[in-house]
Amino acid sequence: MYDRSWDPAGLPGFAREVEALGVDDLWVVEDLGWNGGISAAAVALGATERLRVGIGIAPAPLRSPALLAMEVATLARVFPGRLVAGIGHGVREWMRQVGVAPRSPLALLEETLTAVRGLLRGERVTVDGRELRLDSVELVHPPAKDAVPPVIAGVVSPKSLELAGRAAQGTLVAEGHGPEDLRAVRAAAERGGAGADYTITAFTYLGVGDAAAPALRDSVAGHAQWLGRDEAHTFAAGGTAAEAAAALDALGAAGAQTVVVRICGPEPVTQLREVLAALGR
Repeated sequence: MYDRSWDPAGLPGFAREVEALGVDDLWVVEDLGWNGGISAAAVALGATERLRVGIGIAPAPLRSPALLAMEVATLARVFPGRLVAGIGHGVREWMRQVGVAPRSPLALLEETLTAVRGLLRGERVTVDGRELRLDSVELVHPPAKDAVPPVIAGVVSPKSLELAGRAAQGTLVAEGHGPEDLRAVRAAAERGGAGADYTITAFTYLGVGDAAAPALRDSVAGHAQWLGRDEAHTFAAGGTAAEAAAALDALGAAGAQTVVVRICGPEPVTQLREVLAALGR
């Protein structure tokens, strides 16, 4: 992950560095007041040749589904096969700050996911929903049929996890969730109708070595408060490179197809290099 706290001016160089290290994905963030997810994804894609770039996540209340599909389709046409579009509820307080908090977050997310996926498939989409209205909207330049980006849902609550199973192609799981949580995510998605090809993307804090330990502790403490759980039950990958690699492997064994590390502390590229070596990559 290119952390939201890092200056966007450093994104092109960071993207090239991590691509050279051999990582598969680079994920960018869209949080209110920080960076724009679509613009950050465009920067990262343009700076690299191979990396898949993930948007984690575009808040449904903040973005018109038609405009979001147009933006995603543009990137998919220029960089086919290299994009994942994450969409979520958005942080409720932030959505209130900008006057876009929906009456029904669940309805808005499901209607947005359905509309965006249809538009990206090249369909003419009409929605007369609880939150959305689209009247016969169609993209002139949809992604190529074999390069339609997956659309995944960044959600946490049980009802939203089931919604993701029926309306999205995968779930993006926030930092702090461990292997047992991922198994519960899979079960909830399956209750919603997810099939065998449904993917799980797990964000996790990473801090390798003594120098990173204070920042990792602070991040975990703050996130535990946001999640409403005890710090002892808030998952992170820390300690030595081997210990951190084992934690990442545990997420994979629990069902995550993609593990995205949010690196805490100094020298993030060095930390990443050490963990990749410990993973045998």
